[in-house]
Amino acid sequence: MKAGALIPLMASLVMCEAQDFRAARERMVRDHMEARGVKDARVLAAMRATPRHLFVPKALQGKAYEDTPLPIGYGQTISQPYIVASMTELLGVRPGDRVLEIGTGSGYQAAVLAQLAKEVYSIEIVEELGRQSRRLFEQLGHANIEVRIGDGYKGWPEKAPFDRIILTASPPEIPQALIDQLKNGGRLVAPEGKAWQELMVIDKDAAGKVKKRAVYGVQFVPMVKGK
Repeated sequence: MKAGALIPLMASLVMCEAQDFRAARERMVRDHMEARGVKDARVLAAMRATPRHLFVPKALQGKAYEDTPLPIGYGQTISQPYIVASMTELLGVRPGDRVLEIGTGSGYQAAVLAQLAKEVYSIEIVEELGRQSRRLFEQLGHANIEVRIGDGYKGWPEKAPFDRIILTASPPEIPQALIDQLKNGGRLVAPEGKAWQELMVIDKDAAGKVKKRAVYGVQFVPMVKGK
């Protein structure tokens, strides 16, 4: 085979791989989100458009569209796709919203949110994960995501208040600092607890009164506090 013949062959292989990932992503949305009751059309479109295989280690890309969490290093995981979709739907992000995410991790949740919100501010305590996510956001063109490496327990007071706040790691109790940084009329979605965790939804009304409810049991990595 001539060397030049390798170019169309390689392009064909890349195209086939991309098509395989698109098909897997469509099955993921159909079988693990729509079939389990996720209905928000904007959320489903964002999940279809977000290349989860780019947010996991290369050795695990073949499992990227299975409905399971996967390790991403440093004792952290990328969340189960259904949980990402469900939490995003519960968050109820509107196009003009400013969203705070605690726990950037691989960057997958922030990439989904970036397609739904005006601005996404994401905090990651593990420096290398934060830097990796920044690079990936740049490659994917997500210019509306800003990443800070630091302690999520403190939130991001300089950018507050936020319309929506989401946590992707579980604190024993949701920090008051984060509730304080939630705008009146805003919503916070977060796992809470240690051995037993529940997904909590916190709504703050127009007068600043807070209402909290549990949705279902979950299992997230613990939220790490800065030293």
